[in-house]
Order: sequence, then structure tokens, then C-alpha cells
Amino acid sequence: MPYVSHLLGVAAIALENGADEDQAIAALLHDAVEDQGGAARLADIREQFGERVAQMVADCTDDLEETKGKAQTPEAKLADWQQRKRAYLDSLGHKPRASLEVSLADKTHNAAAIVCDLRAHGEVVWERFRAKRDGTLWYYRALADAFARHAPGRACDRFERTVRELEDLGAEPG
Repeated sequence: MPYVSHLLGVAAIALENGADEDQAIAALLHDAVEDQGGAARLADIREQFGERVAQMVADCTDDLEETKGKAQTPEAKLADWQQRKRAYLDSLGHKPRASLEVSLADKTHNAAAIVCDLRAHGEVVWERFRAKRDGTLWYYRALADAFARHAPGRACDRFERTVRELEDLGAEPG
């Protein structure tokens, strides 16, 4: 599936949830810093789209240093992933509502894509994830709980329903 479908999907969810123009732009750019240039890319976004969009993109980013693609052992990659995810979860309580709404759209699209893949391909899907089934389910539940505390509302309810479906599909057989 072309990667742009994720960006467009996140923007669509953000708009369906009531996003304004800056949030829609941030939704389209939310992965640019992590995947395409780190802090230099964030500076480009700030110059092109302004401080508000840049701040939302930065708030959706858990890796300004672009470390997630660096060569490491599998164990080190998992430890790095866990550290980044815990730091991101801890940061949610300090972020503006507008940023949380963009992040909610991103996480909703990601969770829905996993649900779709699980329905189509089954348990093999978990092998794609650094944290496998248990870590991935932990992260999405932790996100749902954090968003319920920091950004309650319709978008959060939608994410919660998607996470519950993910958990149901990801439950251990038997």
C-alpha cells in the first residue's frame, strides 16, 4: 500500500473529528520529521507552514534525532522503542489539545490498519512489529488510556473502539 495513503487517512480522520486547517496540514506532515530529515525537516515545516503547524508536528514526533532506523541489535532496537514510547506517553499530558487531536487521528489510523491486516492475514501480522503482539497491544492500550485522560471526546471514543477491536483480535487463542 502506498505510504501516502496513511498520510491522507490521518488527515481525513483529523478532519472528520473536526480539525482546523493547521491541524489538517500537521496531519499530512506528522511523520516528516521522524522519517524525512529530523530537526532540519522540522525547521522547513516551520518556515513553510508556521509555528503552530510545526509545533503540532513536533508534538506528534517521538524521535527528533532519527534514531529508530539506526543499526542496532534487535534487543537494543526493542529497548529504544520502549523508551521512546514511554517518553511519548509521558509527554501527552503536557501537549496542547490541537496536537493531541492530530496524534489521535494518527494512532486511530494506525490501529485501524493493524485491525484490517489482522483480519486479512492473521497472527503473522505481529511479526512486523518490533514489540510483537504483547508490546504493540500494551502501547495501544496505554495510548487509549492516556488520551482518555488528556483529550476526552468523540475522537478519543473512536480510538478507544478501534483499540478494543485490536485487543479482541489480538487476544491469545484459547
